[in-house]
Order: sequence, then structure tokens, then C-alpha cells
Amino acid sequence: METSKKPRHINPVVWGLLLFVIAQVLTLLMVNRIDPFLAEKNIYVPTQPPQDVTIWPGETTLPSGEVVDVPVYSSLGPILIYFAVVVAIVGLVLALIPVRMLKTVLRGVFALVFGWGSFIMAALWLPFQFAIAIALAVSLIWFFIPRVWFHNAALVISFVSLGAVFGRFITPWTGMIIIGALAIYDYLAVRSGFMVWMADKMTQTAALPALVIPRYAGEWGDSIKEKGVQTIVQTEPTDRKYSIVGGGDISFPCLLTASVYFSQAQGLAPGIIMAIAGTAGLGGAYLIQKFIVKGKPVPALPPIAICTLIGLFIIRSIW
Repeated sequence: METSKKPRHINPVVWGLLLFVIAQVLTLLMVNRIDPFLAEKNIYVPTQPPQDVTIWPGETTLPSGEVVDVPVYSSLGPILIYFAVVVAIVGLVLALIPVRMLKTVLRGVFALVFGWGSFIMAALWLPFQFAIAIALAVSLIWFFIPRVWFHNAALVISFVSLGAVFGRFITPWTGMIIIGALAIYDYLAVRSGFMVWMADKMTQTAALPALVIPRYAGEWGDSIKEKGVQTIVQTEPTDRKYSIVGGGDISFPCLLTASVYFSQAQGLAPGIIMAIAGTAGLGGAYLIQKFIVKGKPVPALPPIAICTLIGLFIIRSIW
């Protein structure tokens, strides 16, 4: 008598935290390699500004009397304006252009981003020719064969690369204010339904900037074009085949970890403390989702911001 084997259930919380930890570990590995790489290639890249927070680019006078020039990409004001403009543009594009017309364009953009992230990470250890080949392979595979496991791997690599690179240019306190501001936006966007609306639109284009975590182990090989993925937001929590973790919940904690590493307290230990704090924040978000909102969408950045702020105070008190 034959018996059907039940599919093995996996806990999305465990996998979400595991992927977050993997992202943090990769970030620490990358930041440890960046300065030696720049020295080997004789590449000069500006470091973080000496002040904790600089609101606007230009010349600023330090307490010592030294005058330094802070660039745009290290200043808080332009960074916040940039993110606000990006959110507005994305919202308008999703609202005004039909999904069927966006699919190819957005998938092409995502393929380029995933290729860029793969190139940055590979180039730190491999010759440029191999790094370019890997980047092209990642872009093409994701564009034509977007499996869940490959999508998650490409997303983690890309956001780790983004965090490791840009974390070198901004101070930890600037990064903390950015995360705090985005946490407020995250909370308001979820409460107002704007975040859910955007997520719904993005899933329909099969270009979702989030980790997709299936309920069963055998579904890691599913295509992100599957109907179950494209209707995540529309499905009741108890009936969903997949759960998601927002890309910002991964990328910004990685950026803060990198920023702490490259700060005046440069070193692996402060970075590890920040990585642990970010992981605790995501764990707190999962607890809120399970016990308070009962499976409904929950903004993860607010608890992440609180825990990383505590971590930053701990680092400041020690170093």
C-alpha cells in the first residue's frame, strides 16, 4: 500500500533570521576585504567625514579648527531627499503604468542590480574577467529562470554589496538617523496600506525587492513568476505559501554594520555587535507579527532601528 509523503514544513521565521545572519556575515567579510583591495589596486576612495552627522555637503569646521569638505554622498540631507524622491517616483510609476507594461522593464532593472551586486562581491577576491562573467551569469539566470532560492541569493548578495560599499562613506550616526527616518516611513506606510499596495504591485511584476520564503522545503525551486508568489499580499496569512522579508530590512542594517566597521572604532568587534543588534531587531519584528498582529504585515524597521540604536550606544560606550 502506497502512502503519500507529506512535504516537509519549514519555519519562515527561522529562514528569515538565517538569511539575515548570512547577509550580516557576508557584510563583515566584505568590509574586511575592501581596504586591502583598494590598496592593492591603488584606488583612492574618500573615507567617512570626521563629524558624527553632517546635514548638508560643503565645508565644515571641526572643533579642532580644521576645515574639511563633506561630499554629497556623506551628508544626511541629500541622502534623505534621494530616498524620498525614489519612493515618490516608484509610487507614481506603479500607479500610472499598467503592470503588464512594467514587467520587462522592472525585471531588466533588477537583473542589472543583481549583476552589479554580484560583480562587486566577486571582484574583491577574483580577477575582473571572472567577476564580470559571474555578474552576467547572475543577471541572465535571474531574468530567464527566476527560482526562489536563486532570487534570494542574488538579493542578499546585492544588498550586502550595497551596504558594504556605501557604509564606507557615511558615519554610523548618519546611518542610524537614516534608519530611524525610514522606520517612521515604514510604520506609516504599513499602517496606511501604501506599503502593502506597493508590495502587491511589485509581486505582480515578478520583480520583488524582498526575500521570498516558502512554507515547504520543496518550494525553494519554485519560480517567482508562480501565481502563489504573485498573490502573496492578496492571500490571507494562514493560506499563504510564501512569506516575505523586505529588502530594506536587510540592506540598511548591513549598511549600518559596514559603517560601524569603517568608523573611528574600526574593527570586527563593533561590526559584530551591530550585526547582533540588527538580528535581534528582526527577531523582535517576528515576535510582534506572531503575538500582536497575528500574522498581518508588520514594519520590521522600527524594532530593527531600536535595537541597532541600543547597539550603537553600547559601541560608543566601549570604544
